[in-house]
Amino acid sequence: MHDDEQHDTGCKEYRTLARRDFLATGAGFAAAAILPSWLPRVVLAQSASSRDVILSVFLAGGMDGMSLVVPFGDPDYYTGRPNLAVPRPDAAGSGPKATALDNFFGFSPGMAPLYPAYAAGDLLVAHATGSVDTSRSHFDAQRYMEIGKPQDLNLVTGWLGRHLATSTPVRSTAPLRALGLTSGIPQTLVGGPKTLPIANPAAFRIDGQSTTATARAAFLADNYAPTINPVSANALDTTNTISLLGSINFAGYTTQNGAVYPTTSFGNALKSTAALIKADVGVEAVHAYLGGWDTHTQQGAISTLDGGYMHTHMMELSQSLFAFYQDVINGTSASSVTVVIVSEFGRNARENGDRGTDHGRGNVAFAMGKKINGGRVLTNGWPGLARENLESGQDLRVTLDHRHILAEIVKNRLGNPNLSVIFPDFVPTSYNVTKP
Repeated sequence: MHDDEQHDTGCKEYRTLARRDFLATGAGFAAAAILPSWLPRVVLAQSASSRDVILSVFLAGGMDGMSLVVPFGDPDYYTGRPNLAVPRPDAAGSGPKATALDNFFGFSPGMAPLYPAYAAGDLLVAHATGSVDTSRSHFDAQRYMEIGKPQDLNLVTGWLGRHLATSTPVRSTAPLRALGLTSGIPQTLVGGPKTLPIANPAAFRIDGQSTTATARAAFLADNYAPTINPVSANALDTTNTISLLGSINFAGYTTQNGAVYPTTSFGNALKSTAALIKADVGVEAVHAYLGGWDTHTQQGAISTLDGGYMHTHMMELSQSLFAFYQDVINGTSASSVTVVIVSEFGRNARENGDRGTDHGRGNVAFAMGKKINGGRVLTNGWPGLARENLESGQDLRVTLDHRHILAEIVKNRLGNPNLSVIFPDFVPTSYNVTKP
């Protein structure tokens, strides 16, 4: 069962979206890594030892960024959310309250486990950010963010897939360059060479009885490897990936620095990602989802006692990410790692009558890593939550296109200069997201 199926509080569109596989393709192979004809000439980004592995996390459902990172310095936040607002860090009493990040923003109690990464300067928070597309449709908003270009129905490859397609492999012999921790290829990775959907890397095999697994893999190689590409390459990559992942001791993986991953599907996914990265087998990108953020009713963002589940969901997110931070980013690994976290849109600035929040616009995004210029909340000017400052009189405005953040990471941490290909018709500006 997906995490986002555990709580049925979301709208009908999100429930439909959450129950389908993400772009399941044929027999589970990635879409052929063929760049569209309209793309300009590219210069392949060269392999370099300094290129980071990227972990991309999508928080599906429209996460309420103002509950994760509280704008306690804006009094209109409390006016619009009399029941849902997280108390200021200096609020009276001993109850749950925000942890100050600066004199205006703070982590909610559910995000507090990530504070040490922020304090160490390794976690960047970006607020009033998101897609410039104004859609409040889960499907459209998510698709436009994942392809890296709003309102383009013809573009089918994802921004991270195009990065992989325009860069030389870090390891030329690696059968697997990227994986989606899903049952179908995530849109973000579509177009990436040697990319597969692998929901559980510890149990990746051709479906069937375990006693015939070797025979089935041999059949695939014998019958499809001699054929023409891309069938031949996909067959070989798949069988080689089965062997590769089978050689990694996922079950016996030992964490470092006291890292403890939650025993949830998301926590287990990040733990498997850590084992995969430390095995140093040539994987360059991992994409993961954590759904369940469509909180129309009984949001419950402050604690487990306020009638909802969002606090518990935030704890799963923050504890999993902090364990990964301790284990991999602060631990010993063969590669440096950058993590990016986004969601399709934020929520309404004002709570609704069911103690939830409806679809909105401006949101929070995160970037984490040793080469991330963190320990700060990045805004391109806080637009304010007074009604006259809200988009359509109801939503936090997007003042920072999320692609500025992604583009700087792609250029400086993934070593790829082909930004006009990865983010078509977009000219990025540097916001000092990365360190020199």
